[in-house]
Amino acid sequence: MDVVVIEIEGDASVADAVKVLSEHNIMSAPVRNPDAKTSTNWRDRYLGIVDYSAIILWVLESAELAAVALLAGSASAAGVGAGAVGALGALVLGVTGPAAVAGLTIAAVGAAAAGGVAAEKGAGRDASTAADNLGQDFYRVILQEEPFKSTSVKSIIKSYRWAPFIPVAEDSSMLSVLLLLSKYRLRSVPVIESGKPNIQNFITQSAVIQGLEGCRGRDWFDCISEIAIGELGLPFMSRDEVISVQSDELILEAFKRMRENRIGGVPVVAGPKKKIVGNISIRDISHLLLKHQLFSNFRHLTVMDFMSTIISRTQEPGKVIPPITCKPVSTLGSVIHSLASKSVHRIYVVSDEEEVVGVITLRDVISCFIHEPPNYFDDYLGFSVKEMLNE
Repeated sequence: MDVVVIEIEGDASVADAVKVLSEHNIMSAPVRNPDAKTSTNWRDRYLGIVDYSAIILWVLESAELAAVALLAGSASAAGVGAGAVGALGALVLGVTGPAAVAGLTIAAVGAAAAGGVAAEKGAGRDASTAADNLGQDFYRVILQEEPFKSTSVKSIIKSYRWAPFIPVAEDSSMLSVLLLLSKYRLRSVPVIESGKPNIQNFITQSAVIQGLEGCRGRDWFDCISEIAIGELGLPFMSRDEVISVQSDELILEAFKRMRENRIGGVPVVAGPKKKIVGNISIRDISHLLLKHQLFSNFRHLTVMDFMSTIISRTQEPGKVIPPITCKPVSTLGSVIHSLASKSVHRIYVVSDEEEVVGVITLRDVISCFIHEPPNYFDDYLGFSVKEMLNE
């Protein structure tokens, strides 16, 4: 059966990108360069891979900035462009017709808020209320209003969780794939047909972990998997380097922390000793769209409230799913089994007191099985992967 790879044009709007990703139930997609549609060189043809959660976070932060601008009464005070404040300001004021589509001027928004129009519309005069009202209908905002309907994907593609387009050919060695998924930090690797730029499929970190789990019983795997993670140098980070979030902090701050540190998830901890009580992944941001009660209150929602609400889809409403953890003496094989069987992207290393002392990701596990020969990618691809990753 042929594999259909969903792609997004770089000049497509953010709204169109959300539609494509939502309709196909996928979390990321390669972005085509609109200026190189006929190119047969993949380096020219693709701008990178955009992540669904990155778009949602960008929208939430735009809403936050617009609310601050409303409160300040000027774009310059909040550091926001006139177009964003005009349209978002119009929306929080309750104006949804042609005036909102065209966008109101900064002066008009400021004057309306100062003159009490916001209060008459039920939006209130403070930034918190403004952003809350903005969040009442996410899809109406992103699909119909500015700046989302005219902002192109290529203009925000490198804002967060962007990945460069570095493919492998169908006849490439698995070493190349594993290095890209581990040392070079790609979450997925496109597979192209030799001599052609068209994408045939993707290989993901999760697929590799599932493959390793299926290697149980083979001598080479069992030899490594029986070693304790501590003896392999895992986790690679120290206790002080672990980025976490307190359970009583706001959920928006948790997502911002992930963006600022360019990570995909954080442990949720409680108390001064940082006892682990849960886990938040950047992909959980999609729940803000699926559950109206979450999005309409996203600026006041704590991490614990968020976790309790999203778990209502399980058989035990209100009960937070415990985080996936291991101990420093756990074997690599047990870690792989947990990651594969639970379909998670990270496992937290905890002390006997349940304090988080490290994080092991899919990338970390894959790196235990490979070694990069000197100048491997420079010779293989003809250019420096590091330079492309830093573009």
